[in-house]
Amino acid sequence: MSVTKDSKTGKWMSQLRVTDWTGNVIHKKKRGFDTKREALEWEHEFIMQASGSIGMTFADFIKLYFDDMEKRLKPSTVANKRWLIDLKITPYFEKKALNEIKPTDIRRWQNKLKSYRDEKGVPYSETYLKSINNQLTAIFNYAVKYYGLKENPCHKAGSMGKKNAEEMQFWTKDEFSLFIDSKYFDNKPESRTVFMTLYYTGMREGELLALSPTDIDLEKKEIRINKSYQRLKKKDVITTPKTPKSVRTITIPDKLCDCLREYMEKCYGLKPNDRLFPYTKSFLYHEIEKGSKAAGVKRIRVHDIRHSHASLLIEMGFSPLLIAERLGHEKVQTTLDTYSHLYPNKQAEVAKKLDDI
Repeated sequence: MSVTKDSKTGKWMSQLRVTDWTGNVIHKKKRGFDTKREALEWEHEFIMQASGSIGMTFADFIKLYFDDMEKRLKPSTVANKRWLIDLKITPYFEKKALNEIKPTDIRRWQNKLKSYRDEKGVPYSETYLKSINNQLTAIFNYAVKYYGLKENPCHKAGSMGKKNAEEMQFWTKDEFSLFIDSKYFDNKPESRTVFMTLYYTGMREGELLALSPTDIDLEKKEIRINKSYQRLKKKDVITTPKTPKSVRTITIPDKLCDCLREYMEKCYGLKPNDRLFPYTKSFLYHEIEKGSKAAGVKRIRVHDIRHSHASLLIEMGFSPLLIAERLGHEKVQTTLDTYSHLYPNKQAEVAKKLDDI
């Protein structure tokens, strides 16, 4: 490497060759430094990042992390990771050397997030804290696996938050009936059809917004889920579903068939591959808020309608395996972990049957 001064401009220039962590030789030149020290500091940071040294700063490592993740994960997944990491993780650790971050640093970061309160005195939810912590753990796991970091400091620091909320929000069938039959939807067939479809199928928001007429077979009373919708960088993007098991066929009741048929007949010029619901997720959030207020029912998230569908099936006595297939869960254990508290306790029934024999 070489740092030289331009006699004409008085500025410093750095020129170097370095072998990156993939084995490629990089030639880099950068001009315009006011001092020799600035040029040398830039050289040091560039070498650390290019060679994949675990002595690089956390912020530099995150750049490498996303360079790799962008080639392996769905754009929507990368966007969600980037948003969470840029907002809640990088600002705290960005200037620290990756290999100098200790479990005590992790715990101080965790405590800062746990002590947060908004203007109404409300803390971050336990599930949100868990999601943030999982992202940091994944970053260090990646450093251990591919960059020779000796250990993941998150493991010694311990986790924070909870995977599942203690009290899951969902509507009972009566609450959903009040919501969907409210006057708010009298002149909103598109919104009524959206929420009818979500409630009677349990599909995800992105799966709903990606539906086209070709995905719906009203004769067989089926909806095929094979894609998902995302709004990324102000563009509509259709991607593959969340997991392989998310590609599925859902049977639907007559009332939903009638609702979909009536709605599609009103969609002028609707083509087979057009999006059936050409809206964004913000539209759904707006409509559920307005509809809940008009109906006088508790406000839940749009995703909670998926929970409402699952709780309805559990109440009707269906097995976790069937519910997992309908929701597109990759494993039945996911269904059990999420909804086990909704299943009735059968211990008294077991004791009675033992007495009977």
